[in-house]
Amino acid sequence: MELLDIYLPHYHFRERHALDIRATAAQVMGAVESYDSTEDRLVRAMTALREMPQRLIWRLGNAPASNRPPFSLENFTNLGTIPDKALALGLAGRFWKLDYGQEIVPDAESFKHFEQPGAARLVLGFRANELGDGLTRLVTETRVQCLDAVALRRFRPYWYLIRPFSGLIRRRVLKAIKREVCRIHR
Repeated sequence: MELLDIYLPHYHFRERHALDIRATAAQVMGAVESYDSTEDRLVRAMTALREMPQRLIWRLGNAPASNRPPFSLENFTNLGTIPDKALALGLAGRFWKLDYGQEIVPDAESFKHFEQPGAARLVLGFRANELGDGLTRLVTETRVQCLDAVALRRFRPYWYLIRPFSGLIRRRVLKAIKREVCRIHR
């Protein structure tokens, strides 16, 4: 069973991207686990654009949260790993809110049982499948489950607005991981 099926078997929204890399699954997953989204200028710019309204509100109100670091993979909870094969990361909250509406989920068990009304759960997964002849397919999949009709109604327009940008980011992540694997394992 896949990690995504363990942590979010039922979902309303899904996005999937894949890229073949000439390396072993272990090498690919090593690069996945060390990937830092803040190193990509376009990802940083898109995050800054997404966060601009909230940061402006914070600054105008002199809120201490205005110094909060930008959203990144650090915001996710590590849900589980299958060594050299898969990784699952989770988020919970009201993602459509200016400040992401993120809720604290300290571990995988808390994520599985998170059921706050009006919120959603999101799993970001990476899976490496060896295809033979030294080739591995790296797949990234995002699943979102809205926990009730209110969350579904609020998340749906947000999803359609951010999905093209999310897809662009996921494809860039895959390419960055491929570059890193190729750099390390020439």
